[in-house]
Parts: sequence; structure tokens; C-alpha cells
Amino acid sequence: MLSLGITFAEDSDPAQKAKPVESARPTGTSKSRAKGPVTVTSETLTADNQAHTALFEKNVIAKTTDMTMYADWMLVYYTDPGGDITKIESKGNVKVHKEDKVLTSQEATYYADAPERMVFTGNPRAIDGQNVVSGTKITYFVDGDRSLVEGGSKVIMKNKQDK
Repeated sequence: MLSLGITFAEDSDPAQKAKPVESARPTGTSKSRAKGPVTVTSETLTADNQAHTALFEKNVIAKTTDMTMYADWMLVYYTDPGGDITKIESKGNVKVHKEDKVLTSQEATYYADAPERMVFTGNPRAIDGQNVVSGTKITYFVDGDRSLVEGGSKVIMKNKQDK
């Protein structure tokens, strides 16, 4: 799991670019593959400490040292202020970059509970070099660095000699 610490960046000039407003770090007992702190930036943030959620909207970018996630909208669920992230829902033009791999979809949900995973729906595609995998739903298991493709899966693999 990830530990969440939300700080609010009040901006007197709304036209000014968004500032990092959230950080998270792996806890000592976590098997999370997230490396280093997580920084989320967006144009707007609505935090609800009673519901334990933080809603990031417009040009959302979430970065760790080894992965970057982009979306139009991202809702972070956490156990309590300063607590563990339990789930992250992302919608609209979702894109995840990790090393030379890219996953795209219209929606994605990150689940922190075991097995730690991300579920991509809405025309999901996984691109690794020139190889492309698509289906109705792609589940990426973070701890095992493996994926499950469901619903009309299609794979396009390029031979090295075809490059």
C-alpha cells in the first residue's frame, strides 16, 4: 500500500500552472512496486477528509520515480488523513508509462490490496516496443509484472528481423 499525505496548494492566481498537491510513499510493510514518493499535479483538487477522498481534475499527472500516469480525472481513496491509499480511479485519456511500456485506456482503477493491481477498461491497449496487446479489459499485476487480457484479446508481435 501507499501512504498518503495531502497538502493543499492555495493559488491566488487560478491561471497559474498547477502545483504538486499530494505526496505518497511506500510504507515499511508494503510490497508496493512504487519507488519513492508519488506526486500528483492537476488544475483542481477537491479533498473530502470525511469521505477520505481526494479528487484531482484537469490535466492530472501522477509520478513516481519509475512510473507516470496521466488522466483527465483521478479520485484517490485513503484510510484517513495521512493514511494508506486503498484505491485510485482514473477516467478520461488514461495513459501509464513504465520503462519502455505504455498502457492506455479510457478508465483505470488501481487497487492497493493484495494482489496489488491496475485494471484498465474502455479500449485498453498495452504497448511494449512494437508489440501491442488489446482487449476489453487488461489487468496489470504490479507485484508480478504480469498482465491478464480479457474479452476479444488481440496481440500484434513484431519479429526482430521485421524492424
